[in-house]
Amino acid sequence: MPPDIHRPALLREHNFIAQQWRVAASGRVYTVSDPATGLDFAEVPDSGADDARAAVDAAHAAFPGWRARTARERAQFLKRWHALIIAHQEELGRLISREQGKPQHEGRGEVLYAASYVEWFAEEATRTYGDLIPEPVRGKKLMVVKEPVGVVAAITPWNFPAAMIARKIAPALAAGCTVVAKPAEDTPLTSLALVRLAEEAGIPHGVLNIVTASRANAPAVVDVWLADPRVRKITFTGSTAVGKHLARESAGTLKKLSLELGGNAPFIVFDDADLDAAVEGLMASKFRNGGQTCVCPNRVYVQDGVHDAFVGKLVARVAALRVGPASEPDSQIGPMINARAIEKIERHVADAVANGARVVTGGTRLRDSQRDGPHYYAPTVLVGAQAAMECSCEETFGPVVPVTRFHDEADVVREANATPFGLASYFYSRDIARVWRVADQLECGIVGINEGALAAESAPFGGVKESGYGREGSRYGLDDYMHTKYLCQGQL
Repeated sequence: MPPDIHRPALLREHNFIAQQWRVAASGRVYTVSDPATGLDFAEVPDSGADDARAAVDAAHAAFPGWRARTARERAQFLKRWHALIIAHQEELGRLISREQGKPQHEGRGEVLYAASYVEWFAEEATRTYGDLIPEPVRGKKLMVVKEPVGVVAAITPWNFPAAMIARKIAPALAAGCTVVAKPAEDTPLTSLALVRLAEEAGIPHGVLNIVTASRANAPAVVDVWLADPRVRKITFTGSTAVGKHLARESAGTLKKLSLELGGNAPFIVFDDADLDAAVEGLMASKFRNGGQTCVCPNRVYVQDGVHDAFVGKLVARVAALRVGPASEPDSQIGPMINARAIEKIERHVADAVANGARVVTGGTRLRDSQRDGPHYYAPTVLVGAQAAMECSCEETFGPVVPVTRFHDEADVVREANATPFGLASYFYSRDIARVWRVADQLECGIVGINEGALAAESAPFGGVKESGYGREGSRYGLDDYMHTKYLCQGQL
């Protein structure tokens, strides 16, 4: 059964290359399934190397004309695209919920979040200022200008199929770049719908191209882009292992890279925290999208003096969460994306229990009622979590909160930093001196201080260490799609 959308034209099941909706050159397709039921409901092209090259051909041919447009002209295209996204919020939200599984209110919220990046970069397009440098000697003028890098390859994840592709395409187009994109194999339909709206907004021939591919065929597509010198930038959100592969393979042509990779976010609650605010912050940051976000807390540290009170408040909230498909309006936690995700959650919880942790609530896969599909897991709180457990060493990517008791500020900061990752961190404290100490010492790109909701289009998003490099959103995100050129004029 197709998603409940009133404009069937938004449900696209073809690649978009050189302003044409096309099947794969091979004619192959793969199926898209509903994570709430496990049933297939759409087919999209299973693209290969030929499709990837055709997309680059189109983007490369379109680059000179798109680059030559004024920033204000490019901004107008983006503003029209933004208006269309907003106008189709409900339909896009339902499509997100159908292919990704998140509750309907979160699907609608993601559409607004995606649109905010398109609007932001439409406005930033006209602010790509350069500089005049004071001349070192008479008779010279020294100037700095910004230029688009060229063709950009955008590779996006499944957990935010609208927001992640908008966060990459919008700054690329604003800067004057052209784009080839590959959405995640699990959630291609939302990305294709957004590109359909970009087409309707009048984005010119060849400026924006998108191809879909199964997990098995994705390397064939991406390897073409890695090897092609006409592709000057790769922007990727996903696993650290894949990010490292992209960095290695792009070295041959020295592409510019933006890599937003894995996280293992700590969430620290100090004795002087506002416990109610801390619980609210953890609920907002941990259970968004069922815990399937790269910035959701993965390790929760609570100081001795408030540990039991905090856990009591948290368990009351977690146990009350409503689990169900997006088709039920009161659902708060939807299905996990696929069977691999459920198996990982089960493995992490079993490992924690085997090594001394205790399940306070949840801790089971849900399959008791006919309504429950194969990919539901009960929101879970574990106490007694330790650093050596799997749930502390890698992202669980599910609705599981492992809680660790701690004693000393210096020790917990050291433990929070004892990971190869450094994307996001959170802590709650009402001691101003501690706020500045801890914020300074945490090794990450994003810090939530008495706040669980971090993302904003005007703020830079990205990490350090093995969580990657480059920033998305904000004026810093636009810089990642541009080169800095120095001009020196003499004989004046």
